[in-house]
Amino acid sequence: MTVLVNLDMDVLRTFATGIALGSFAKAGERLGRSPSAISLQLRKLEEQVGQALLRKQGRGLVLTEAGELLLGYARRMLDLNDEACLALKGHGLLDGWVRVGVPQDFAETWLPDLLARFQRAHPGARVEARVDRGSKLVEDVQAGALDLALTWGRLGDAEGEVIGSHAMVWIGPQDFQARPQAILPLVAFDAPCAFRSEMVARLDASGIQWRQVFSSPSLSGLWAAVTAGLGITARIAEGRPGHLAVLKPEEAGLPALGRIELVMHASPIASSGPAGVLKALMSEAVALRGAAA
Repeated sequence: MTVLVNLDMDVLRTFATGIALGSFAKAGERLGRSPSAISLQLRKLEEQVGQALLRKQGRGLVLTEAGELLLGYARRMLDLNDEACLALKGHGLLDGWVRVGVPQDFAETWLPDLLARFQRAHPGARVEARVDRGSKLVEDVQAGALDLALTWGRLGDAEGEVIGSHAMVWIGPQDFQARPQAILPLVAFDAPCAFRSEMVARLDASGIQWRQVFSSPSLSGLWAAVTAGLGITARIAEGRPGHLAVLKPEEAGLPALGRIELVMHASPIASSGPAGVLKALMSEAVALRGAAA
């Protein structure tokens, strides 16, 4: 007979946060725990599941196959736990509208589920979501048309709070290879675009000639152009079409890319009420899912 154990929610949160932040030391700082306490929690979790969850790679730690499996369950369990806490804490108290703007990458991945959880927890609150370019979203926050907005990178002198970062990757056809001395065809949004700026800066620093051969106001337009073989682009790996590949710079003859910040812009009213709660929920989701990506 298999004896089931009850996984500790605090331990799971430490595990998920450490992976997300790319450092269990940083997880300890965020969660208010000492390095020794973090080590004890991870050891306890491995004893409970009966398998190693982490292994050394270089000077850091990476997930084992069992660790990757548990991470998915841990995130789902933490989401449900947090949804229950939010529902009980704010039951019957939150009402009114909150208006939020997001990049297209998130509108097609984890954000719809997060907004649905928020509305289940707070049925009196209503969410109006808008998907657009970062520059337009910031304008709308400044004009009072949006309460919250997430943007890739800092946009001009607009004030915002950096709440996470993602690794940028080259994306293109599976067999793409940059040809020496040839002009590299790029697919990108027109400026201002943080992805385009990083992509161009890295190519210029490497002495690689490039030319933007396709631009589009929509992410689906960029994917279509890359799929058609018009060029390559730089985005985050999350949400890319499955038939397109994350290109390894050393194999494709491309420079390595850096990380891109995710910035939260908020109107003055977003410090309280439904906007304040949604802001905290979105920030936590970004921290858990984006920082280690």
